Amino acid sequence: MATEVSLSQMSERLKSESSPSKDNEVSVLDVLMVFAQRKRAILWITAVFAIGSVIISLLLPRRYTATVTLLPPQQNSSMASALAAQLGNLSGMAALTGGSLGKNPNDMYVGMLRGRTVEDGMVTHFGLMQEYHAHFLSEARKKFEHYASVDGAAKDGMLHIAVVDPDPKRAAELANGYVQEFRDLSEHLAITEASQRRTFFERQLEQEKDKLADAEEALKKTEQQTGLIQLDSQAKALIETAASLRAQITAKQVQIESMETYATNQNSQVVQAEQELESLRAQLAKLGGSEAGEESLIVPKGRVPEAGLEYVRKLRDVKYHETVFDILARQFEIAKLDEAKEGSVIQVVDAAVPPDKPSFPRKTVIVLGATGVGFIVAIFIALLQAGYERMTQNPETAVKIGMLRRALNWNKPRA
Repeated sequence: MATEVSLSQMSERLKSESSPSKDNEVSVLDVLMVFAQRKRAILWITAVFAIGSVIISLLLPRRYTATVTLLPPQQNSSMASALAAQLGNLSGMAALTGGSLGKNPNDMYVGMLRGRTVEDGMVTHFGLMQEYHAHFLSEARKKFEHYASVDGAAKDGMLHIAVVDPDPKRAAELANGYVQEFRDLSEHLAITEASQRRTFFERQLEQEKDKLADAEEALKKTEQQTGLIQLDSQAKALIETAASLRAQITAKQVQIESMETYATNQNSQVVQAEQELESLRAQLAKLGGSEAGEESLIVPKGRVPEAGLEYVRKLRDVKYHETVFDILARQFEIAKLDEAKEGSVIQVVDAAVPPDKPSFPRKTVIVLGATGVGFIVAIFIALLQAGYERMTQNPETAVKIGMLRRALNWNKPRA
């Protein structure tokens, strides 16, 4: 039609026109005018976001967080100072690198609390498989890890266990049950130094008890075969003295092995124990005996009748094992007392109580955040509308917009 102007002709005419004037420049006043003209739309969009966030926050399920604060066992200060003395000049380097060569001691307890044994105990004891609708124990354990957290890196040096659940009472029960499951695990583990010593001496004492029973049985058989021998005072004194020295040597060796589980050979206590061991060996050598077993003749043959020599050997073994058993029993009791002084493995500072307000959803944060997002979206839409209107007022830009519309039109007729 004659009234229509081809796009090509209009484009040629626009190219011949001069460049845009300064009126196309956008100032701060223009932006404020855009906001003022579209203030109703901005307020409506912001209000829609705010009202929607309120509705969503009310519909979201509530969750409560119960927290337990634990005090882990403190490190042995004497052992720490002994290790620092052994480091020597390296202690200064350790101070430069952060003041400690080791890791955070709470990391071990965090690892145990988040271990499979404790978490499986929680899932089984509280029936979390049914609650989480899980078909496998591993699946329920992973879901429980999502709702439970253990933090041992706090500045106060304590352990913090937090458990989330829709029921506040249930959340407190799960948090306190977490601690109980850990205690059930730690009863079978030697974690502290005193616990390790107690476990070591307990094993040695059990072994020595069996050896003493065997020695007493052997002495009984010898008495039945040879008859009871009444030893003279000198032979009896030599037997008891040598047996006591041998027992002390064996106990001292066991003590050194126990100390080597948590100290080095340069430790002052280890060095002192080795010196005492050498002194006991020297005393035994003066009596003409040795640390060997039955082949060592503590009493000279001339002082004991030949027929009673076997009896003397069996009696010597009984005295030896009795002394060793007595020494180990005392060491075991000392270790038990030290373990009791350290208290329980962990102590509960603040037990979990049912929380009085939900930890999720945070309605204030959701509403304020959504309102802010709505206001930003409204401003963006207002700027887009103003920019579009400004572009349509420019003939050159209007032509391009028309061309873009026609290019995007899927229903345009084919030529």
